[in-house]
Amino acid sequence: MPCKLVIDATRNHYLLIEICWQNSRLIYGTLIHLNIINQKIWIQEDGTEEGVADELVNLGIPHQQIVLAFKTIERRKITDFALY
Repeated sequence: MPCKLVIDATRNHYLLIEICWQNSRLIYGTLIHLNIINQKIWIQEDGTEEGVADELVNLGIPHQQIVLAFKTIERRKITDFALY
């Protein structure tokens, strides 16, 4: 599916959206939504199979610089990633 990158560098929001027509139906959804808050990467949405957080770690970003914002605080506590 065709994807579009949406960047709002002023407010530190970065989205990867998919948008296309399938037959006569519009397919639209946010695959990835990241933002930078207090110098940490907050993953608001991760619709990928691979997992954005793991990809960021593979690129050298420490676990404590990544917040899994799409999970509850209770779920974040049992990961190696940052709470806030």
